[in-house]
Amino acid sequence: MSNVSAAYQATKGSILDVDHDFYDSLTEGKAERTLIATHTVPLRNGLAWEVPAGHVLRIKITEGSQVGDFNMWNLHNPRERMWASRTRQLQRAHVSTYDRLWSTLPYLRPMATIIDDTLADYGVDEDGGRVHDLLGTRCDPYVNRLLTGEDFDHHCHSNLVRAVAPWGLTEFDVHDVLNIFQCTGLNNDDKYFMKACPARKGDYLEFFAETDLLCAMSCCPGGDLSVDLWGPDARDPLETCNPLGVEIYRLEDNALDGWESPKVAPYAGNHGRQNPTTDWAAIKRERCS
Repeated sequence: MSNVSAAYQATKGSILDVDHDFYDSLTEGKAERTLIATHTVPLRNGLAWEVPAGHVLRIKITEGSQVGDFNMWNLHNPRERMWASRTRQLQRAHVSTYDRLWSTLPYLRPMATIIDDTLADYGVDEDGGRVHDLLGTRCDPYVNRLLTGEDFDHHCHSNLVRAVAPWGLTEFDVHDVLNIFQCTGLNNDDKYFMKACPARKGDYLEFFAETDLLCAMSCCPGGDLSVDLWGPDARDPLETCNPLGVEIYRLEDNALDGWESPKVAPYAGNHGRQNPTTDWAAIKRERCS
């Protein structure tokens, strides 16, 4: 493993300097919380739901191992959505406790912070695999058609497209995902690999909503990814597919003392452009010359 310093580092008091004590205080058993909503994401399908700012979202394994492809938008402005690539840079390529999911430009703020993760101790396995992946993106029917010559309408991309339609969003709003419970890495040829999901019944990943959120998730049609989806050993992995659970908790007001939703990035957005001016004297001189 390289010991080269990370490109983006937290300085004291910066927005990357996460208050561990505060987020620890919001976890189960440390803060009074009330379960206000539960959802089930059906196997090989998708679902969308809302999470108010200041609430806790838990994604959990309810039956058997299963990977979930996760998208997130500002509930009131879907142009602001989760930015997987910048999150990889500011946080990690595989996220866990205290990592934040960041939004796209020009907003660039934390949309959610991970506060609890039952797989936090998974670390790096013997193949270099890690969990909760931001390296890869969702499976989609376009790649499937290219690789197999067949159409299949329940890839994660399609599941997410159907899930967000009731909110007026379209395929163009679906974006690169957080692959929850997915174990991935890069091999010696610097190529992306996927391994069987290590999560088991009862495992969960928990977020604190920093803003009002619209969330969507697909139960990957690859199930726990223990079966090859493409290549000579590919077969239908239906027997490895399971639903996923969603829980939303309201925190008591005193748990959030001192907290406020992050502001959008303060950059003015001029990008070096000057306000247009009209030099009428120069125009008159040019016409008279």
